[in-house]
Amino acid sequence: MIPVIDLFAGPGGLGEGFSSLLNQKHRHIFRIALSVEMDPAARETLRLRSFFRQFESGQVPEEYYDVLRGQLSLDELYEKYPPQATSSDSEAWKAELGKVNPAEVDRRIKDALGGSKNWVLIGGPPCQAYSLVGRARVINVDREKYENDGRHTLYKQYLRILRVHRPPFFVMENVKGILSSKLAGNLIVEKILADLRSPLGKQVGSSNIPDLGYKLFPFADYGETLPFSDPEPAPSDFIIRAEKHGIPQSRHRFIVLGIRNDISWTPARIRNIKKEITVWKAIGDLPRLRSRLSGKGSSAPENDTQEVWAAAVRELLSYPLTEEEGVRREVHEKIIASLRSLRDVKCGGEFVSNSRKPSWQRQWLSDPRLKGACNHESRRHRKDDLWRYMFASSFAAVKKRSPTLLDFPPHLLPDHKNVEVLAEARGQVAFADRFRVQLKHRSSATVTSHIAKDGHYFIHYDPTQCRSLTVREAARLQTFPDNYFFLGQKTEQYRQVGNAVPPLLASKLARIVADYFHEAEED
Repeated sequence: MIPVIDLFAGPGGLGEGFSSLLNQKHRHIFRIALSVEMDPAARETLRLRSFFRQFESGQVPEEYYDVLRGQLSLDELYEKYPPQATSSDSEAWKAELGKVNPAEVDRRIKDALGGSKNWVLIGGPPCQAYSLVGRARVINVDREKYENDGRHTLYKQYLRILRVHRPPFFVMENVKGILSSKLAGNLIVEKILADLRSPLGKQVGSSNIPDLGYKLFPFADYGETLPFSDPEPAPSDFIIRAEKHGIPQSRHRFIVLGIRNDISWTPARIRNIKKEITVWKAIGDLPRLRSRLSGKGSSAPENDTQEVWAAAVRELLSYPLTEEEGVRREVHEKIIASLRSLRDVKCGGEFVSNSRKPSWQRQWLSDPRLKGACNHESRRHRKDDLWRYMFASSFAAVKKRSPTLLDFPPHLLPDHKNVEVLAEARGQVAFADRFRVQLKHRSSATVTSHIAKDGHYFIHYDPTQCRSLTVREAARLQTFPDNYFFLGQKTEQYRQVGNAVPPLLASKLARIVADYFHEAEED
């Protein structure tokens, strides 16, 4: 198998795509040799997935599933299988690139590759410094802090490894916001692309250092990009629109394929898919849940029963929902019908039994040995947010779009500075879509790390569940297999999912890279 080194690995979405790819003989093409991640919870997720991959398909021990069902601890699992536990512990390395000794990084990479000349470097630097929302938030508060943010230059750690280890191929990923991010008045993306093309910089051509360069290729073609014969694609050519490639999410990412200059090969591009994959196809089979009811702060009332929860939601009717209040009759009727249909369902948990199978990508997502859904527990929501969720999901069911704050009746507007102008004059307002329903028959909005903070941008389409998405539902939209277990606190699990590359998309990228090795074997 071809070794893969995964930098800034997060929970391993990009690596999962590569490691899951099979050839015509149903054998794995790539193997993750080393994953590097600084976040403790994500590293534990990586390690558990590495443990899973130590076994051939169908031979994963039942104890692994016992962990996912909460019937066995991780320590007990690892104690039962020492060789696989040791291997997974070595593969998933908790380290912060840029702070750990580079010599140690180089040693681990060299040991992991075991002398292999054919391998792939994947990953990407943390994206918060490049994301549009995160960038705007920091710049508005402290421009100097933004300019000095070390995350702008973490790609240089990636660059250093290119320079030292010279992989034949690399795949680098980042957010779309990198296209407009500036540092000292200059576009960061132009500097990054120039450095990736020539990792040695001014040293290229010197008498004592061999030349090193890479040709950079986009993975996708939407009929707007330059052909591969052009020497330098524009930065925007490297944007991949996940919804165009069979992913149930409108996720646009900057992804570069680098091929070392001494390799004479032109890659294909991933296939575009016209049919949109809907949220319902992705999560519709998962067990129904009601939201949890929080009290003051984040604590839950001791009597958070189905009856108490339903009564709290039905209090919405004590407020005016008339057309005079801006609520159309058909939306009002949908709210009434939804309130009458509130069912006696559970709040879920780290594991929920379930016999239903997904209607889409069953072979990719489903594992019959699991017999349920893990990481499928609803969040706690304040009573007033439950009312907003009920209104928003009912509105979306009728209008086929998510409401903006301009559509909310005044008494349901949140107490937030961004809605002051709206509450006073019904004018324009910043973050007008801060309560966003993921529409049943459309692909979802981008699942981001913000989902760890609250669920307002990720409201379930079903009004009778009256809640935001669970970790598992978010993971489904990101195309993680159901037996992929996220470790850590709930907020850490959400953050991992939001920061990941969709594994199903990553497998399509891996297929492009694998074509080279297949063609090389035939030659």
